[in-house]
Amino acid sequence: MTREYPPEVYGGAGVHVTELVAQLRRLCDVDVHCMGAPRPGAIVARPDPALSGANPALTTLSADLAMVNAAAGATVVHSHTWYTGLAGHLTALLYGVPHVLTAHSLEPMRPWKAEQLGGGYRVSSWVERTAIEAADAVIAVSSGMREDVLATYPALDPNRVHVVRNGIDTDVWYPAPPQDGESILAQLGVDLTRPIVAFVGRITRQKGVAHLVAAAHAFDPEIQLVLCAGAPDTPEIAAEVTEAVQRLAAERSGVYWVREMLPIGKLREILSAATVFVCPSVYEPLGIVNLEAMACGTAVVASDVGGIPEVVDDGRTGVLVHHDAADAAGYEARLAAAVNALVADPATARRYGEAGRQRCIEEFSWAHIAEQTLEIYRKVSS
Repeated sequence: MTREYPPEVYGGAGVHVTELVAQLRRLCDVDVHCMGAPRPGAIVARPDPALSGANPALTTLSADLAMVNAAAGATVVHSHTWYTGLAGHLTALLYGVPHVLTAHSLEPMRPWKAEQLGGGYRVSSWVERTAIEAADAVIAVSSGMREDVLATYPALDPNRVHVVRNGIDTDVWYPAPPQDGESILAQLGVDLTRPIVAFVGRITRQKGVAHLVAAAHAFDPEIQLVLCAGAPDTPEIAAEVTEAVQRLAAERSGVYWVREMLPIGKLREILSAATVFVCPSVYEPLGIVNLEAMACGTAVVASDVGGIPEVVDDGRTGVLVHHDAADAAGYEARLAAAVNALVADPATARRYGEAGRQRCIEEFSWAHIAEQTLEIYRKVSS
């Protein structure tokens, strides 16, 4: 059970579900229940039309009820994120089947979601707590995330909380040069003779876009910044980021902002061409985007929050920068210093990129992740 499923995938949870399902279908029967537009290969739950214009939390819950009604044949139900947590919980109660829940993030650790959901944030937080505390098994996508789950929900039995990390398909994400006539970098006007710093992510407080834009004022003048940033949580944060990027572009050359969702081939080109990929997140249970950059052979500068240190090996595949929520200016200065140092040392950047791709190949296989997940299904079913 998932909110996102191709072609409607906009975040790490959607990528996780997409890749996991593809591998699980080689091992067992899988029915995908998702939200959004009808599509082949999935059973789609739609919100109640009578709730059109209601708080998004309510429309989500109405889709959850439709999802439960369609899941009568399941022998194990697996939900992803709070969006389907209640669907998984009610399916378990209604049909007497075990519920496995993957926690991709935690609502209490994302208070800025109140800007997006209003009072619905209290509803989403209640849903998450109810589903997590009742689940037969909870999967955390990193060891850091497991610690957060147990700290946030102390009533939860630690024996029910398992770590199954996100993965990466290194046959899809790999170093790729610009393609003649189809190059997104050429379309943008990026100068391939100058260093490139790249960012890919949604415009949300969590992803730290504003911190990166602020840090970029202190980047070496030769550095170009390619921001692939869209899907803002609210009009207010969209306006904030727009104003910040405009101020940056007025001060320095080489600022490129791509607002639309790009296909994988174009993202792969941008990540491959980047000297450094920056992940400035202030909260990140794991961060699939770091794996995507590493698989493309690119060095990473990232915050040291959540599960990121389990992906970015400081001093081997990239540089970790300490995030201090009480000192935004200091954090931004450290980001800029780390980027400038790595750009000034291209040999180290190349070495980090090569080591990062090798780490992805050796440690983050989706096939292995599917096997770990299936073992949890077996455990809760026994």
